[in-house]
Amino acid sequence: MPSSAYVLPPLSAFTAAERRLIRRLDTPEKVQAWLNALSYNAETDGGTLRGFREVVRRRTAHCLEAALFAATVLEQHGLPPLTLELGSIDGLDHVIFIYRRNGRWGAVARSRDPGLHGRKPAFRTLRALAMSYFEPYVDYTGVLTGFAPVDLRGLGRYDWRFASRNMWAVERFLLAAPQTPIKSSAARVRELRQRYAAYRAAHHDRKPLYYKGRNTWLPIPQVFR
Repeated sequence: MPSSAYVLPPLSAFTAAERRLIRRLDTPEKVQAWLNALSYNAETDGGTLRGFREVVRRRTAHCLEAALFAATVLEQHGLPPLTLELGSIDGLDHVIFIYRRNGRWGAVARSRDPGLHGRKPAFRTLRALAMSYFEPYVDYTGVLTGFAPVDLRGLGRYDWRFASRNMWAVERFLLAAPQTPIKSSAARVRELRQRYAAYRAAHHDRKPLYYKGRNTWLPIPQVFR
């Protein structure tokens, strides 16, 4: 729920270069393409949680950083800053920016896995959108356990766009959101995990792209194609 302290920053709050970028990235598809061109932030020198300005400056982002970037850009084009927190059994959650077009939900996302990127606005419900990530989420340890929509306007005046520091309060805010559970059978997860491991072993550790529903994906980074 939006906080009464929330204020949409005017475009004049951004630098001239940032304004040009925001004007150019006026759809979720364009934001996804821009994020796809970045290197993935593997946090090799320690954990980070950067906002829009630092992502632009450093040209790298992990999933939550990409979601914050997308939210900052697209709220300037009239979309609310909404995210979806996807919980996993191994604690390696995924966060995506979500948007609605013609009554259908889609997403903008960045990941180290090809199947966890953006989605076209093709899903009637958030559960259906979340479930589109279920199979691609299963790897050696991961299984989706739930999802929670989170409105970043609930952060009020907290600076999640321009701060130069790590913003761990955003992570805590997302993790505090109550999740709707996703149930799955142990047999199905075991089958998906075995298929995943067999593919990686047979294809020189390349990550798979054999999932159903590829027609609902937004384009993925070139490195995975």
